[in-house]
Amino acid sequence: MHVSSLPSQFGIGDMGPGAYHFVEFLKQARQKIWQILPLNPTTVGDSPYFSPSAFAGNFLLISPEKMVEDGWLESSDLEISLNFSDTKVDYAEVGEFKRGLLKTAFERVTRLNVKYEKFCEENSFWLEDYSFFVALKDQYDGAVWVDWPKGIRCREKNSINELKEKLRRKIDFEKFVQYLFFEQWKSLRKFCNDQGVEIFGDLPIYVTQDSSDVWANPEYFKLDDNGNPTVVAGVPPDYFSKTGQLWGNPVYDWDVLKQDSYQWWMQRLQYTLGIMDITRIDHFRGFLAAWEVPAGDKTAENGFWQPVPGVEFFSKVLEKFSDANIVAEDLGLITDEVREFMDHCEFPGMKILVFAFDSDLKTNPYLPHNFSENCVVYTGTHDCNTVKGWFENDMSSHQKSNLFEYLGKRVSAEEISGELIKQALGSPACISILPMQDVLGLDESARFNFPGTKEFNWQWRMPASCMTPELSDQLAFLIDEFGRSG
Repeated sequence: MHVSSLPSQFGIGDMGPGAYHFVEFLKQARQKIWQILPLNPTTVGDSPYFSPSAFAGNFLLISPEKMVEDGWLESSDLEISLNFSDTKVDYAEVGEFKRGLLKTAFERVTRLNVKYEKFCEENSFWLEDYSFFVALKDQYDGAVWVDWPKGIRCREKNSINELKEKLRRKIDFEKFVQYLFFEQWKSLRKFCNDQGVEIFGDLPIYVTQDSSDVWANPEYFKLDDNGNPTVVAGVPPDYFSKTGQLWGNPVYDWDVLKQDSYQWWMQRLQYTLGIMDITRIDHFRGFLAAWEVPAGDKTAENGFWQPVPGVEFFSKVLEKFSDANIVAEDLGLITDEVREFMDHCEFPGMKILVFAFDSDLKTNPYLPHNFSENCVVYTGTHDCNTVKGWFENDMSSHQKSNLFEYLGKRVSAEEISGELIKQALGSPACISILPMQDVLGLDESARFNFPGTKEFNWQWRMPASCMTPELSDQLAFLIDEFGRSG
């Protein structure tokens, strides 16, 4: 469950009391891992996979209560009339509210502490560029960076220095926001670890075109002279989409990345591994070959596979981060070469139970009897329907027939979530992850994301009333029943 889905009174889950309550719930339920989505800022479409920075934290997840606790706000600042939903996020409304609180806190600051200075120094490789980028977006009324004046677009020294001086206050505000975010995150993660819970994070393979990453490092991407992509990322037709998924992200120029020993990627990995206990690398097969779609295409169907030097890259990664706890997202069209590469790296892959019933029960790789131990099993993911929604709306009669045969009985829509949870927990997989919507047995209305669509995604929230002692006891019982307490 992503942080944004947690209970809070401020319209979106955050790193405040609701998060701490959830971790206590996990401990009582004898759960040892909490998997989240990327923590980066969101923009158009509200997707955590579409961000203006691969490094920055999402200010929407900053807790107002923790700001009061840490002395940045007064209690009276929160004594206002709120009318937020506790089941869906309105990103625009929440953004306006929280940005107002953050500006109030910043305006009261007379002198920032040594911890802030240390934070800025340790994160200088991304923080100054990101903060300047956000200030520039505001300066140019939200225009994409390729439409900025040439001197700023191309980062000409004189133009940059002049505007930096002019926008210094706005830049400092953005740095302050990032400091608050990561101080709260550090505290929450420590609390998780103290309760015996590890944070399982997510590292998207690609970054967004209109981001500080691409603006500050255009040489690392396949762009034309104006900064626009010549090809964009996606995947060919698969389970999620008959026309493929057209993500639209710029594609890396791995020949250039290789010239400085993949420095940008090494910094990104070191940074992400440092704030998570386990890291899922999204679209792992993209490190062996990238599906490149000509810029301007409306679907991903006309793309082509472009080789990527992933073997050499990950050899350096494993040498530098030998103790990294990495999971590879290996969904979609996976070749023998990718499987061999994953085996070489010893990265666990992913198994999704809602994918398991559309083909022969003896050989389907997503059925538990075909798993190896070195994998992570899910009932479904954030890109899937809920299990109940899948059963009610997506399954064919053939799939249901396979499901009932595999379970050895017929089950109802009310029973299906519990049945697949038992299949996941009883599987050989070294880790079993249960989406909270499936733990609660929710239907399609609780679906988190529908790939290929841009509206009404990433909004679901869980009311605090769902975290009952009875539910934690049920989960704890299942942990013992399936021997996952070790």
